[in-house]
Amino acid sequence: MGLLKWRQVGNLNSFKYICGYCGNPVASNVGYVRGYHPDGSGSDMCHIYICHHCFGPSYFDESWKQTPGPRPGEEVSGINDSGVQSLYNEARDSYSKNAFTATVLCCRKLLMHIAVSKGDSPGKQFIEYVEYLANKNYIPPDAKDWVDHIRTKGNEANHEIVIMSEEEAKDLLAFISMLLKLIYEFPNKMRAIKP
Repeated sequence: MGLLKWRQVGNLNSFKYICGYCGNPVASNVGYVRGYHPDGSGSDMCHIYICHHCFGPSYFDESWKQTPGPRPGEEVSGINDSGVQSLYNEARDSYSKNAFTATVLCCRKLLMHIAVSKGDSPGKQFIEYVEYLANKNYIPPDAKDWVDHIRTKGNEANHEIVIMSEEEAKDLLAFISMLLKLIYEFPNKMRAIKP
């Protein structure tokens, strides 16, 4: 098969989406179209829309699935540990690229990084980090099942021949977002309020 031809950049029908690079809502009408035939002719098949905020290209396939997709999870402020922040961003980015097993592994590793950022020592077993977070009350009592769920899913992803689903990754990312807010964002906001 020869090269697949894309039509020149131009005006397209305006399309609303959340940019996977900058997170802004966009209603772009600039981009590229690939027609059904290898020479680019025929009915529209794939699109690349250009964000007018950051100029990042978002690819949309025939079913309008977006790559990279918008980052899931919420922004969390107040994280004062660059490793925790970086790993949380990596988990969100992995999910936006449909890398759900990588998302689950990042969520598991985040628990270790959080424990060390809150005073535990590096080089311990994973379970020791979970126990540290629980014993120091960083994990709310009713959330301990969620931490165990992250441990279980993370162990499956790490030690078994399994692929994590989108739903599993979405659940773990939602919990990690909440935990990061409890541990970093809300205490930081309260420190800013209280003299």
